[in-house]
Amino acid sequence: MQTFETGPDGITWRGGGQTLVVQAWGANAVRVRCAPGDDVVDTDFALLPAAPADVAITTDGGEARLVVGGLTAVLRAWDFYDEQVGYRVYRCAVEFRDAAGKVLLRELDAGGSLKLDARAFRPIAGGDHQLTAAFEPVPGERLSGMGQYQQQILDLKGSTFELAHRNSQASVPFVVSSAGYGFLWHNPAIGRATFAANRTEWVAEQAKQLDYWITAGDTPAAIAAAYADATGHAPMMPEYGLGYWQCKLRYWNQEQLLDVVREHKRRGLPMDVIVADFFHWPRMGDFRFEEEFWPDPRAMVDELRDLGIELMVSVWPQVSTESENFAAFRKENLLVRTERGLEVQMGFQGPSMFLDVTNPRTRDAVWQIIRRNYHDRGIKLFWLDEAEPEYGVYDFDNYRYHQGSNLQVGNIYPQAFARAFHEGQTAAGQSQVVNLLRCAWAGSQRYGALVWSGDIHSTYEDLRRQITAGIHMGVAGIPWFTTDIGGFHDGDITDPDFHDLLIRWFQFGTFCPVMRMHGDRRPYEDVVAADGTPRLRSGAPNELWSFGEDVYEILARYVRLRETLRPYTRRLMEEAHLAGQPVMRGMFHEFPADEACWDVPDQYMYGPDLLVAPVVEPHATGRAVYLPAGSWWTDLHSGEKTQGGRWVTVAAERDVIPVFARDDALPELVGTI
Repeated sequence: MQTFETGPDGITWRGGGQTLVVQAWGANAVRVRCAPGDDVVDTDFALLPAAPADVAITTDGGEARLVVGGLTAVLRAWDFYDEQVGYRVYRCAVEFRDAAGKVLLRELDAGGSLKLDARAFRPIAGGDHQLTAAFEPVPGERLSGMGQYQQQILDLKGSTFELAHRNSQASVPFVVSSAGYGFLWHNPAIGRATFAANRTEWVAEQAKQLDYWITAGDTPAAIAAAYADATGHAPMMPEYGLGYWQCKLRYWNQEQLLDVVREHKRRGLPMDVIVADFFHWPRMGDFRFEEEFWPDPRAMVDELRDLGIELMVSVWPQVSTESENFAAFRKENLLVRTERGLEVQMGFQGPSMFLDVTNPRTRDAVWQIIRRNYHDRGIKLFWLDEAEPEYGVYDFDNYRYHQGSNLQVGNIYPQAFARAFHEGQTAAGQSQVVNLLRCAWAGSQRYGALVWSGDIHSTYEDLRRQITAGIHMGVAGIPWFTTDIGGFHDGDITDPDFHDLLIRWFQFGTFCPVMRMHGDRRPYEDVVAADGTPRLRSGAPNELWSFGEDVYEILARYVRLRETLRPYTRRLMEEAHLAGQPVMRGMFHEFPADEACWDVPDQYMYGPDLLVAPVVEPHATGRAVYLPAGSWWTDLHSGEKTQGGRWVTVAAERDVIPVFARDDALPELVGTI
């Protein structure tokens, strides 16, 4: 019997009720698929078609090797008579090595009499399986990536993660190891990932096959580039993505929004984008402006554009049962289905159902309405909220999509939501696309997804969490990241403690990929239509001048600093677009040989040349900063130079954020902070 089947770019092994395929998938990468019994399926959830690569395949009895660039996949097959079961069994184990022969990752050993199974399929009624894939631990490795989880942990070794999206949680299952590999769990199923001391384990609650992608690289930068090649590069960020974005919950009428812009211009303040938030529509799912409050959207867009400002509008993927579009979407099976109980998935402002954006007919149908009511009126930026989607109750097993059950494919939803708009916008002739989403999955970046960190609270703890969230999202291949400056919930514009937090958050936002002010501020404002019927309330003012003159002076200075940073930010966006590099980077990205850089969670690199250390404690006037080894660092506030490889204590009064330039880079910024 032939142990292995070989082709020009891959190896197939069959046995033990499994079909295992290991295939070159990029210059230094392979894709591994394993199906219980049947042939593997050519899914394209995130991975693009494999680019041609030089591949060498050899077999020698029970061992086969696939060498592609600096990565070697080794397959070892064996069989034996198992006395406990009374028949012959067949096994095949997989491991990965770098160019020097060092083992990067290997499947979990069977453990002799333990009979452990590194690729375990547990049947589910209906034909699918629960899947567990287990790997041996890598001694001493540090891990980063996995998307956005609300925690302050930088080194993920020892952590466990729910593979599911929630409001403020974006599960992007790509991890980078300091041992020199990057690993994508190419499976959008609800599940779990655990990076324990005794094993690494990936679980899918429902799957048709095992599917993952692994690459080898000498540096995190090399791994990031390979991952972008495999799953898609972010587009080039449009010019209006480089400056300041103004937003609040919510500008509730046309004149109010225009007055804010006019005052910005009167004060000489830069602004690139202003946002019309949710419930500018009559009913959820109408996908249009309510005429009483927004009488002439085209004239509004024209005035804004004359002032050099773009309008972004909020679009939710929900359709109210009272929407003018509900009957058509429901009749054509374009909405998410509920497995049991009422088919209502959200109750906010009345019962609604979610668009099934995994269905290409849904994507086309919703875009036709969006094009007619927004895009044809000059609006080209969309805020795609609720993109997880945010079910009223996260009963993940209770929802079904066109593409499969939520347990099996649910995590692809935000990518499909971004895809619906990107495809529509490009088909309509729009050459540059950036849309704001509250969630992402692998591959979202290629559809112009700018991801923000969700409905977080206005606390210093939440501010600290956004720093690690931004770093991990960058590692996970999502270079466009932003937060609600000041936090979303519970910020009181009359509270001096909130002013302190807002200033520190605003300073952090100045050095984020996109700088965007937003929040549901208190005290609230009621909104009533002319006929006396209520509309969704609005939050308190959220403009730079809304918090007192002393706060205004500081915020205005940082908005202008953001403009000074524009050429540098444009360069970082080019690196993201062309080379797949994150804009907001963990220090380990630039200094992987410096062990300390893998575990400092509250500072980061803004591109290769600026080290940013936000003040993240209430009313603090300084902080400790780690300066990586191998460079000189210039304090952009004081101008003082310090050799790296040490901790320093830096003074940082209320109006100062510690920022250091690397090796005399960007001398024009010295003294601007």
